[in-house]
Amino acid sequence: MPNPERRPAVFLDRDGTLNEEIGYVNHPSRFQVYPWAVEAVTLLNQAGFATVVLTNQSGVARGYFDEALVQELNAKLDDEITRGGGRLDKIYYCPHHPEGRVEAYRQECTCRKPLTGMLDRAVAELNLSREGSYVVGDRFVDVKLAHRAGLPCIFLLSGYGLGEWEYQRHTWPHQPWKVAKDLLEAAKEIIAGKDMS
Repeated sequence: MPNPERRPAVFLDRDGTLNEEIGYVNHPSRFQVYPWAVEAVTLLNQAGFATVVLTNQSGVARGYFDEALVQELNAKLDDEITRGGGRLDKIYYCPHHPEGRVEAYRQECTCRKPLTGMLDRAVAELNLSREGSYVVGDRFVDVKLAHRAGLPCIFLLSGYGLGEWEYQRHTWPHQPWKVAKDLLEAAKEIIAGKDMS
């Protein structure tokens, strides 16, 4: 059983999971939260899960936009979820890339998924339990993150998910715990699993 003093978490990817995947989001007008995102996060909140966003934002390192835009978009996401009655406990992002054009962000870091730096930091800072936690995302990088963290992953067919699942999954050395159409379906799967434990 999870430690009652520590909440389990659902570690969520951002683009393609909570909001529409359009490649690099370089302007707030292009940032659209999925219509089911608020309900999904709210259900997870009500079931006792912390909801934590972990997102790679290498567009900063690539020189496509600066950190201020990432922070603005994250604030917009947080505001939309909050206004709908849900709660994101925290949003973590990695602005780095080892081949980035912007020198300050061109580095091999421990936070870029599939490395577990952001997840490890969230567990420590938010006093979370790994036991009973999940990773949810629409890219194989999220499956790899979950595998490295020792957590089950629900792979989403939203965002880039459908294409990756149909055309690339035969090359994956690790498979997700479950596959879901979108975050709302994933949230219901997680809650159903919790209720059965």
